[in-house]
Amino acid sequence: MTEQKHTHEPMNVDEALSTSEAFLIKNKNVFLGAIVAIVVIVGGFLAYNHFIATPKEIKASEAIFKGEQYFGIDQFEIALNGDSLGYAGFVKLADEFSGTDAGNLANAYAGICYAQLGKYEDAVKYLDKFSGKDALVAPAVLGTLGNCYAQLGQLDKAASTLQNAAEKANSMTLSPIYLIQAGQILEKQGKNEDAVKVYKEVKTKYANSYQAMDIDKYIERASLK
Repeated sequence: MTEQKHTHEPMNVDEALSTSEAFLIKNKNVFLGAIVAIVVIVGGFLAYNHFIATPKEIKASEAIFKGEQYFGIDQFEIALNGDSLGYAGFVKLADEFSGTDAGNLANAYAGICYAQLGKYEDAVKYLDKFSGKDALVAPAVLGTLGNCYAQLGQLDKAASTLQNAAEKANSMTLSPIYLIQAGQILEKQGKNEDAVKVYKEVKTKYANSYQAMDIDKYIERASLK
């Protein structure tokens, strides 16, 4: 199927996804997995840079620290663009410290901030710049990226990115959420057989997850279409 693109008209999320708070793209909680994952590693990341990494890496990690504080209290605009007290903002820091781990992380922060502000095209730009292979931040960034594609109406990219996020996360917490989101988007596209396969993966691979408790209703709904 040709990918649907409606860059000027966001998709009707209420039709595409479940009304459960876990699947409302419009709700900031959709990005909670990414936010939590990033915040969790910040302490270890900064400690590593302060005691082991190069001086440039240390300077970069120190530069983004204030942004992380703004990010933590939902001051996303200031976190992105800086304040009047000397903090430059994730956007400038990502560019200034390009090539460092801290600059890479600034891309992730900037992307999530833009997503929180509803600026999905900008969010995609920065999330796509992030490069990581860890089991926490990388899948969460992919999940956020998938949801941004969905908001832009790029449903093929949204579904495949969410499935990729689920695979990389391999987590009872995040993977079933991403898979169900992907399945519902596939249903929206009329790709019901593909949706059933995705839902069945939740049932078999993540059988002990919270989402698996009522996954049969998703399988049945997609099977009957």
